[in-house]
Amino acid sequence: MLRNELENYLNQLLDTARFQDYCPNGLQVEGRDRIEKIITGVTASLELLKAAITHEADAVIVHHGYFWRGENPCITGMKHRRIALLMQHRINLFAYHLPLDFHPELGNNAQLAKRLDFIENERFGEQSIAVRGQLKEAMPLRALGNKISQVLEREPQIIGNPDHAIRQLAWCTGAAQGYFETAIAQNVDAYLTGEISEQTVHAARESGVAFIAAGHHATERYGVQALGEHLADRFNIQHQFIDIDNPV
Repeated sequence: MLRNELENYLNQLLDTARFQDYCPNGLQVEGRDRIEKIITGVTASLELLKAAITHEADAVIVHHGYFWRGENPCITGMKHRRIALLMQHRINLFAYHLPLDFHPELGNNAQLAKRLDFIENERFGEQSIAVRGQLKEAMPLRALGNKISQVLEREPQIIGNPDHAIRQLAWCTGAAQGYFETAIAQNVDAYLTGEISEQTVHAARESGVAFIAAGHHATERYGVQALGEHLADRFNIQHQFIDIDNPV
């Protein structure tokens, strides 16, 4: 398919105009006109771009792209090496941040819930990104942690009573610990996101709401992968998800 056809389809599918984001969503680096093979990944790191070249990709689609608000806009150093590689090999780079977190079917939050058997009830927080829901059956926090570890293949960091029963919970993938106080007000038993800070430990202990930090990268692998699979099915183009390991 043509690049502009893919760009228009993705922008409509993910409703990019709806969001006020920290970076531009959509086509960030222009490459060749025709796209027959797509590589998806979480972050447009140099390692992912080199893998895309090896696999002869025409486009790369990621959750974490470039040109973040507040960063140095100059194309030097690490940013130059990445963009120069894309341009040299005429590979298109598409990036979708909050639109990919939000999407009700292909989004990071929806795909994480699908794998962990969470039931979504409602959205909350800034731009309705975070999710409030429940487990199919209540289970001790310890058992929930074990399940998360098995599914994500990463040991989560958990603050809370391991014997406390969890039924109602909220979640938001990535670096969304800022929603924790709002989640507490939702009367949930636990909140799951990717990262945790020192002050969050005290908030979890004092509120009695368990906090689960399951990994920024680990919780955000599934949205962009589902998006790539959707495009492959709909447009009969090649797709491959490449997971560049990240312990955070």
